[in-house]
Amino acid sequence: MNIREANELDYPELRIIYLESRRKNFHWAVLEEMTLDDFDKDTVGEHIIVAEEDNHLLGFASLYLPDNFIHYLFINPNYFGKGIGGHLLNASIKKMNKPLRLKCVSENLIALKFYEKNGWKKVNEEGEKEKYWVMKYE
Repeated sequence: MNIREANELDYPELRIIYLESRRKNFHWAVLEEMTLDDFDKDTVGEHIIVAEEDNHLLGFASLYLPDNFIHYLFINPNYFGKGIGGHLLNASIKKMNKPLRLKCVSENLIALKFYEKNGWKKVNEEGEKEKYWVMKYE
């Protein structure tokens, strides 16, 4: 598996990963409101790294470097459970300065467990309509 910076040629596949992963896993969200264009809107100004193998993108992390913030970490649903998230998380940690932060939707129990298993700590739960945990890695 190779972890590298994304380029424009990756965007069509990244859009699909972002859309399909959310549709499959975000049971609390309105699926009909999700579109391929969401990836471009949601990652403006962010540094994107990808995991690839055999010329296929397996997942990505979208980082907001000025704040040492992991904005998104998504895995192609066909490759869940293969350690890709851990590789992307470790590469993200190496790219930024500690402490790092991220937000994780409170209903996303699988992701919360993943982050805690990898050394992240819940700081506080926020949000009105949709609750999320602010998490920190030191």
